[in-house]
Amino acid sequence: MAFSFTPSFHKETDLDGLDQKRYLVIALETARHLQWKIIYTGKNGFIAMAGGGFLTPIQEFRLIIKEGAASITSKNADGKLNDWAELNQENVDTFIETFNQFKTSVTDDQVEEILAELAPIFESAEDDLLNAPLPSTKQNLLKFLGFFIPQKGYIITPLIIYINAAIFILMMICGVSFFEPSIKDLLSWGADYGPLTLNHEWWRLISSTFLHNGIFHLAMNMYALIYIGILLEPVLGNLKFAVAYILSGLVASLASVSFHGYAVGVGASGAIFGMYGVFLSLLTTNVIDKSVRKQLLVSIALFVGFNLLYGTKSGIDNAAHIGGLLSGFAIGYLYYPSITQPDKKGTELIVIMLIAVVTLGGSIVAYRMIPNVVGIYETKMKDFAIKESMALEVMSMPKDTSKELLLSELKDRGLYYWQENISLLNAVDSLPLPDVYKERDATLKRYCELRIKSYNLYYKQIEGKQAVSQSTIDSLNKEITDIIDGLNQSSK
Repeated sequence: MAFSFTPSFHKETDLDGLDQKRYLVIALETARHLQWKIIYTGKNGFIAMAGGGFLTPIQEFRLIIKEGAASITSKNADGKLNDWAELNQENVDTFIETFNQFKTSVTDDQVEEILAELAPIFESAEDDLLNAPLPSTKQNLLKFLGFFIPQKGYIITPLIIYINAAIFILMMICGVSFFEPSIKDLLSWGADYGPLTLNHEWWRLISSTFLHNGIFHLAMNMYALIYIGILLEPVLGNLKFAVAYILSGLVASLASVSFHGYAVGVGASGAIFGMYGVFLSLLTTNVIDKSVRKQLLVSIALFVGFNLLYGTKSGIDNAAHIGGLLSGFAIGYLYYPSITQPDKKGTELIVIMLIAVVTLGGSIVAYRMIPNVVGIYETKMKDFAIKESMALEVMSMPKDTSKELLLSELKDRGLYYWQENISLLNAVDSLPLPDVYKERDATLKRYCELRIKSYNLYYKQIEGKQAVSQSTIDSLNKEITDIIDGLNQSSK
């Protein structure tokens, strides 16, 4: 049996005592009853397209009658490398079951009428397309490898795959984990992270689209890219495809840093969603052939919808997906004039330049307008650390320091800076930060309040006008130490 990279299901069945022509007639009527679209009828069988409804992708159904038996095969026809819900097997089983119901109800008159319509096919001297030999294992392998080989009308997609794969391999050579790279490693290689991206490291908006969080992340994204690249790149052409990919990736990264400025973002999925957006928009025009437009529109919309729904899971950046999808959808409509007038190269270049200028200009404005919330917070925390250090200096003063100087330092330096840090923490409460930051700030505020209490007790103890229990000071210091240990542990 020849090995195929396209998911399929095959079954052999006898003709159950029927002659070849009668079997073919009943089989055709069965396919029509199932509302499959028959795209080819030959002397020995037919080819039909199944699915393409709201919840079903497209499969090719092929029936060949030879040597007293029927060979029935259903396989994916939309480029997908998986058969979700085992639809191909369901197609074959449903056909056989329906055929068995039909074979007793079709009359001789109906058979003769349909055979009269098929007479030109049986009388034709042309070879039946269904008699063509099945592709060999080698041919199937070469077809699969063709997904990764640049060729006319399909150059940019393989190049993007090469770039992503090369960067991933280089990361592995440099010691980054094959399955789950650390956040530190991803950041060092150019991941999108608000505090860094918005702090003049704008290039992360692009570099992050060529990084992946492990081999499975890379494989899934490249599979999705191959599927849309096969369909879309021949329609757009190399230049328009490349420009749309880069611009969609840029907008996706901006959307990510706008809505998840404190998350580390990597992956080509935003740019890939952009290409699906381009294709969806073109499927609403007459650019794509009408005979396959509906099926592709439903299949692509279902694929996008499923992935957006899956993207609601924790750890998946749907903001990037939606940003890429919407930008690609807009780019697709803007490309329409140049696609419908392929001979006017000047129009194509003008359209591409206008889209690039508008997208880049809008991105620059958006980049400057996005508040670097986490960056502001971290700057405030650096200020907090400086004030904390200055407040703690009094605790390391020499033992022979005069009483007057100690009291002055405790009051004018120590207590002053602890109060300043409480005011700083109150100010950052207004920032739209995630709960983990707010919880940390509440702990820091408690830490400052305990420091103020302990400094006041030290002040009274040194001043000597009021008795102070050493056990009370020790209890405060124990609580302070516990808070410091907890903060250090959570930051690891």
